[in-house]
Amino acid sequence: MPRDDTLVGIDSRTVETDRLETHYLESGGSGRAAAEGETVLFCHGNVSSSRFFEDVLVDLPARHRAIAPDLRGYGDSETKPVDATNGLGDFAADLRAFVDALALAEPLVIVGWSNGGGVAMRYAIDHPEAVASLVLVNPLSPYGFGGTKDTDGTPCFDDYAGSGGGIGNDAFVAGLENRDRSEEGQTSPRKVLRTYYVDPTHEFDGEREESYLTGMLDTATGDKNYPGSSKPSDNWPGIAPGETGVNNAISPKYCELEAITEIDPDDKPPVLWIRGDSDQIVSNASLFDLGTLGRMDELPEWPGEDVFPPQPMVDQTRAVLERYADRGGEFEEVVFGNVGHTPHVEVPGDFLDRLESVL
Repeated sequence: MPRDDTLVGIDSRTVETDRLETHYLESGGSGRAAAEGETVLFCHGNVSSSRFFEDVLVDLPARHRAIAPDLRGYGDSETKPVDATNGLGDFAADLRAFVDALALAEPLVIVGWSNGGGVAMRYAIDHPEAVASLVLVNPLSPYGFGGTKDTDGTPCFDDYAGSGGGIGNDAFVAGLENRDRSEEGQTSPRKVLRTYYVDPTHEFDGEREESYLTGMLDTATGDKNYPGSSKPSDNWPGIAPGETGVNNAISPKYCELEAITEIDPDDKPPVLWIRGDSDQIVSNASLFDLGTLGRMDELPEWPGEDVFPPQPMVDQTRAVLERYADRGGEFEEVVFGNVGHTPHVEVPGDFLDRLESVL
């Protein structure tokens, strides 16, 4: 259902596609259908929604049509199971159906944040001719999340143990299920928002914090959505990816986004990679990665640096994008200082300046 609490200048709508009912935010209303600029599509990350892009949509120049959908199982869109065995394919196919349903003018500029960066890469792999440029904001590594040890994405174990649905924090998931808005505990959604989504020195505007928190709480939970199912493993830490749910879709067992380098040189969209230098979620020492927690003695029986080191997520992304450039593409890396996982929330003016340079 459309929202009634959007910022001035934002329209909240739903559209029935041939895959699911999708809620989306659009700045400037239907008048932007005839905009002279480009159409910009914003893809949010895990445990979030289009709410995290609302301020950017308001501030983007009116000559562009700006649209931010809620992905399946998030925000106000329909909830459907996620088939993890196709990686992020369900989300990319949903996005394609959304673009078709709205008859959006192509090629599009796609802005993908965190997991949404992975969705944007998968969309470009599947439909390169439909993408004018990619803006990847603190994106998921092309080799997925967890369980790999080097810049080539080599798995720590053959069954990809240590990644997938089983590595989700049970208390955090319970907080989402219970729509917990309290400030209690290190794993409450509000605490995670304040501590990990942004640089801890960042302070939210009160009303915006409530909206972002709602965006987190509007996450479908369980084995078929977030975090997903798991299987027992003989390898540390005793769990391997299942076949359904978001965290399995981004497991290196199924997430293979390095195929972006194989796009024909004539179709490779330019890539702008934006990241915060104090990101604690997607980094070379992510506090959500079991290798990092093992190194910190937060998890028992860690097999050590040689077997299960922290995943070098940023280095993996850079290596893939350098190969992308070597094969006929182009990319630019922009790093914001004292910024965490959400540059578009923490430094919206700087973020918008960089986005407009692409447009």
